Amino acid sequence: MILPFGNKAAFDENDFDAVVKACIAGNNQAQRYLYKKFFGYAKSICLRYTTSKEESEEVLNEGFLKVFRNLEGYDNTYPFKVWLRTIMVNTAISNFRKNKKHSEEKIALEDAPYLGFEEDIVSHITAEEILQLIQHIKPVYKNVFLLYVVDGYNHREVGELLGINEATVRSHYVRARALLQHLIKQNYPHLYPGYRIGRVLVEH
Repeated sequence: MILPFGNKAAFDENDFDAVVKACIAGNNQAQRYLYKKFFGYAKSICLRYTTSKEESEEVLNEGFLKVFRNLEGYDNTYPFKVWLRTIMVNTAISNFRKNKKHSEEKIALEDAPYLGFEEDIVSHITAEEILQLIQHIKPVYKNVFLLYVVDGYNHREVGELLGINEATVRSHYVRARALLQHLIKQNYPHLYPGYRIGRVLVEH
């Protein structure tokens, strides 16, 4: 990623405030350091809210450009990762809203039954496995679920981000949970005694 700055002012990598100030001053080295330090964390966010590696990279680059352009507005009394996450999530959701291809489903799960969400079953699989499964759900349901469950937005905030009303957010969240439960049953039948399925959707 090429950053639009070129200053060489000195900074101390062990002093995060100094790193931020150097980035604001246009220090390429400080910008590269900040980028590398938070690259993995930011990329994991972008991958959750996009449908391909290429799309996630576009969102990641756009998000980091916003980070560097808005560093002067960062309040260092708050954790930097929280501020960064907000920018990355907002960038990803903005990309989602303007990308019409997301209106199409990734796979046909609309006929999946509305199953009760069994918390004890979900506790037996990892967060990474849940995130892998959720990628197979229609993007609008997936994003509602991720914003509410993973990134901690309330239903009103989710609605504002996605441009839908709060009642629709709640409906989509219930649907996302039902579809996730359906996928868990398909991919982890051993957690459900007596349950059988002929096709697995996710390759492990």
